[in-house]
Amino acid sequence: MESNQFIVEIVLENKKRARDPVGETIQKDLLVKKGYEMVSNVRSGQYLRITLRAKDENTAAEIVTEMANKLRIFNPVTQDLKILKISKQDF
Repeated sequence: MESNQFIVEIVLENKKRARDPVGETIQKDLLVKKGYEMVSNVRSGQYLRITLRAKDENTAAEIVTEMANKLRIFNPVTQDLKILKISKQDF
């Protein structure tokens, strides 16, 4: 089986109903106090860029999702995992 190198970019973000103290602090204690009253909400998260070998983009996405769930890279009860981009890496 031929494999290619892929870069999978993901974001881990608190679910909409989960409290986000980091986002709240940025919005209330930084942005609003510095004159950006037009900002009504900020959500924080984590960005991960994972390079791996896989048969194709779909397999790369499946591997990353499985890995994140099995290894508890994120908490599916309180966080959402979103794949932003998958790109083939040329050597």
